[in-house]
This record gives sequence, C-alpha cells and structure tokens, in this order.
Amino acid sequence: MGSPEDEPGRNMTDEGPVHKVNISSFYMAKYPVTQAEYELIMGANPSQNKGENHPVERVSWNMAVEYCNKRSIAEGLTPVYSIDGNNVIWDRKANGYRLPTESEWEYACRAGTQTPFYSGASMDDAGWHRDNTRDSVTLNRSTFPVGQKQPNSWGLYDMHGNVLEWCWDFFAPYTASEKTDPIGPAAGSWRVYRGGCFDYQPLWCRSAYRFRQHQRFTFFYNGFRVARNAE
Repeated sequence: MGSPEDEPGRNMTDEGPVHKVNISSFYMAKYPVTQAEYELIMGANPSQNKGENHPVERVSWNMAVEYCNKRSIAEGLTPVYSIDGNNVIWDRKANGYRLPTESEWEYACRAGTQTPFYSGASMDDAGWHRDNTRDSVTLNRSTFPVGQKQPNSWGLYDMHGNVLEWCWDFFAPYTASEKTDPIGPAAGSWRVYRGGCFDYQPLWCRSAYRFRQHQRFTFFYNGFRVARNAE
C-alpha cells in the first residue's frame, strides 16, 4: 500500500512509506453508486451533473453511510452502522452494505498492479479526468455514465476519475509496520476519499493518491461505491 518514492506525482507526505497490508475477502461493487440507485433508496438525487447512469455526487460521508443502511434494510440484510449524528459505529459482523476501508479500496483499485494506475503509467483508457472530459463546444467538464472506460483485471470500473469515492477511515499518516484489515484510527477530523474525479489532473487520480475531508462536507464531486463482507 502506498507509492514508491520515484512514482511521478507522488505526495511524499501522504503516500509513504510503502507498507504491507493483509486483506480478508470482501465484495466490492462493480461501479460507483449511480444516481438511479441512490434515488431509488433515498428518494432524492443531490447530483449537479444529472443522468440516471451517472455516478451520484454531492454526497457527504454521512449521506453515504445512511444510504448503506437503508439499502441493507431494503434488501433484507442487517444494517452495518449505528448512526447518531456524526458518531457512527460499524458492526463488523453485519452482512449489510458498507463503505470500503481505505486499504480495501486501494487493494481493489490496484487489482494486483504496482503501477500508478491499474492501466499502467496512463489512465486515459481507465478513467475520466480533466484532460479527456472537456466538452468541445461548451468547454465544460462533467461526469460520465459508469462503465464506459476500461475495467481493471478484477472487473471493477471507474476506480480512477469520474467521481471521488468515500472510504470508511479517518485520515492518518502511514507507518511502515505490516497490518491486517486496518480500519483507520478510532477518531479524527477528516474522512478519507480516493480515486480522483473528472475535473482533476491524472496525478490526483492515481491508485495511491489520498484525499481527506470532514464527513459532513458535501462536495460537487464526492460519490462512493459500496462493499460487503464476504459470506
């Protein structure tokens, strides 16, 4: 996990040291949650760039965990989270939908690769970024429907670009020690999100690049994808 010191665009403060992480089996959604999926469960669509097959955006971390619980209930699963305002407790034994941990997200994104992107040194074939999303007429940039770019070798789409994706963890600096199924610190000021988005340059969309923001914060480009424990 993390990036080597010679990776172009590396954020030296956040992306190292490279360290070993052991990950238990889990399920990861093939696509980010779409606007149609979100509206079906939540009854509203907060997105700025409308389109039922576009990823939902302008979603805070709090909104994402609420969606996970409501979708779990709708599908007869046990909700994962106990929610009391900004205080959220994760029942790690529950079988419902949840946000991936930061380590699960990077593991799923990389799909066994060690290059800046799962597609190699360039993400042009793998994701939407600021250099391949500009409308030639209006010069505006926007999200795109999910699944239009090349998936990684595990069949996951849009891990690079399109929308930023929330993870479970509070942000914390890396350490060199080996870890098993880390979930981040018990408390903090910022939650992690990953993957970059359609309006960011490619170096911010790399597998190892890390973002952080308060869990109540609603940003135009924040979306998410869901995970579940393996049965």
